[in-house]
Amino acid sequence: MKNRMELSIGNPAPGFTLQNQNGGLHSLSDYLGKWVLLYFYPKDFTSGCTTQACGIRDNWQKIQLTGLAILGISGDSVDQHRKFIAEHKLPFDLLSDESKNMIASYGALVEKEVSGKIETGISRDSFIIDPAGKIAKIYRKVSPSEYINIILKDFGELKTDL
Repeated sequence: MKNRMELSIGNPAPGFTLQNQNGGLHSLSDYLGKWVLLYFYPKDFTSGCTTQACGIRDNWQKIQLTGLAILGISGDSVDQHRKFIAEHKLPFDLLSDESKNMIASYGALVEKEVSGKIETGISRDSFIIDPAGKIAKIYRKVSPSEYINIILKDFGELKTDL
């Protein structure tokens, strides 16, 4: 796990089918023809993850105008996601990858030092996927507080570059 799998801009995004907070299935192929932001985060109800999710929520109207679909992904259970969404009134889907196979396919499963010990965890990484299903932008280890402003700025530039 020391060497994170690296994806590159222009690569096809790894496919997946995962359950959302209500048990509904989401596949990357469902989003062909649309722009998608996949954001990986370590754990529901932690401070950084809550800051990041609430930043998206607080900018939801602006995001809706861009046409960017947003999917958050962690290793938390469907039930845990449902509770997190309810508590913070999140208007977007969170996908559960308890096996962490999909997270690993995006290189977001990494070794981290926690309290002096090396543990496997989820890196706060994001990917903008273009309408053809290819990776258009990669973010590694993003700052939760600045996150959505950076995404919106970059996404605006990506769309105008077409």
